[in-house]
Amino acid sequence: MYTRGIRGATTVASNTEADIVNETSKLLKEIVQKNSLDPEAICSVWITLTKDLDAAFPAKSIRELQGWELVPLMCSQEVPVKGSLEKCIRFMIHVNTDKTQKEMVHVYLNGAKALRPDLAESSNT
Repeated sequence: MYTRGIRGATTVASNTEADIVNETSKLLKEIVQKNSLDPEAICSVWITLTKDLDAAFPAKSIRELQGWELVPLMCSQEVPVKGSLEKCIRFMIHVNTDKTQKEMVHVYLNGAKALRPDLAESSNT
């Protein structure tokens, strides 16, 4: 068994609790579905937000999902590089798996597809 990383990102339309919660849930569900993940196999989830998002903690919405209550979650602010993508939520999920790193499916939604078009393309399968 190995610990692998799965990346994901999305953008929100506005800095509201509803948008942050909805897009966080959508991104997580897509990553879980595409990688056939069980929360019990998740080591941790690191979540970053751009500095223009401060209406909600994405980790709070994840913690409320059944089976995710004990998964270690951490939120932090993304490095504020000038000209970087705005209103963006990024995930780094660490998972215990027998799959190779190449088999991990990274998911990029909404405007975040521009961050990694090479990986966003493969997540559309």
